[in-house]
Amino acid sequence: QVQLVESGGGLVQAGDSLRLSCAASGGTFSSYGMGWFRQAPGKEREFVAATSWSGGSSYYADSVKGRFTISRDNAKNTVYLQMNSLKPEDTAVYYCAAGSWNRLRVGVPDAYDYWGQGTQVTVSS
Repeated sequence: QVQLVESGGGLVQAGDSLRLSCAASGGTFSSYGMGWFRQAPGKEREFVAATSWSGGSSYYADSVKGRFTISRDNAKNTVYLQMNSLKPEDTAVYYCAAGSWNRLRVGVPDAYDYWGQGTQVTVSS
């Protein structure tokens, strides 16, 4: 059983940056693909970014491509989401997730077995 704990959320202004962290415990972190998803009020959970078990492959939603960067440190059992040039539409609860890596399903929530509790990101205009 893998436990995931996100941190780093907060209230920022448009154009600012934030770095989210997701610390994993209870499993072999380096064997899992990791993803970030977000959910805004009244909307479905949507894919943000994902990285393979080694960090060698990464995928992004079109809405964040060029602004967000996912990375991982397997020695620290942690995955990060660096978010730059934040926009009000990035406001959401951000969740990290872990699962067996399948590059064809990186954007599908059901492809992930473990989820964190989420961290709130609010971007004011």
